[in-house]
Amino acid sequence: MKKVSYAAFGGPDVLDLIDAEEPHAGPGHIRVSVRAAGVNPVDWRLREGQVLGAHPVELPAGVGLDAAGVVDEVGEGVTDVAVGDRVFGEGADTYAEFAVLSAWAPMPDGLSFAEAAGYPSVVETALRIIDEVGVRPGQKLLVGGASGGVGSAVLQIARERGVTVIGTAGAANQDYLRELGALATTYGDGWVERVRGLGPVDAALDLAGSGVIPDLVALTGDPAKVVTIADLGAPEFGVRFSGVAGSVPDALAEAASLIARGRLHIPVEKSYALTEAAAAHADSRAGHTRGRRVIVI
Repeated sequence: MKKVSYAAFGGPDVLDLIDAEEPHAGPGHIRVSVRAAGVNPVDWRLREGQVLGAHPVELPAGVGLDAAGVVDEVGEGVTDVAVGDRVFGEGADTYAEFAVLSAWAPMPDGLSFAEAAGYPSVVETALRIIDEVGVRPGQKLLVGGASGGVGSAVLQIARERGVTVIGTAGAANQDYLRELGALATTYGDGWVERVRGLGPVDAALDLAGSGVIPDLVALTGDPAKVVTIADLGAPEFGVRFSGVAGSVPDALAEAASLIARGRLHIPVEKSYALTEAAAAHADSRAGHTRGRRVIVI
């Protein structure tokens, strides 16, 4: 089968499309014929040799956590899916023609494979960091870098929980944030004053890693009310860096419920072929995404 792999840490150019042996589903796992794989920042962070404490990598390594596809192999003890079912979920080395998943759920009706592949990790991350930052109904949450996949999920899930959200993003994404129910403002010079003009901030999430942690602490008044998924230096300011996943099956179930009820939608901004994985990583690292980027097999 074809699979994206890298034999050394480095830039996008270390990615190769190779011929590899097909993986097989062990006990409690399933294998899917991958139709689409989500592109997540953790993919290129691992390729660069970052966050290895939380996610050890043995070289050569495959790429990708999220996938949507058709079940073609069921491991021992798995009873909730059968060969031929359409699922989305999380596993390992999903930039490939076949991948083994450790967590999955039936694909919600009406979703394409490309759309479905964009949900697993971002919804798990969104649910986790909303809980970790401790924001409650009736409070106001500031989300820095709000237009990407995780931000799109945070805005909609927080809105569903009765939380008012202020989102920062580039000028081109202001209407997009408003469509998701957020109070929108741009980052850049004067952004702190613009946020203050929208009212007191009870908690804040940093999704972009753009060096704003001290400002977020000042806006909330408490480093315990700030969580980042993007700034590895945040603990120096007493701020939590959240990088360890919670329950992926629970997150997938909640995602499927929200999608089915029309309460969650994350658009696919751009799709790539397996041969374009390096370009997908370069674009993801550059930021300014509206929604998700996916690899389509």
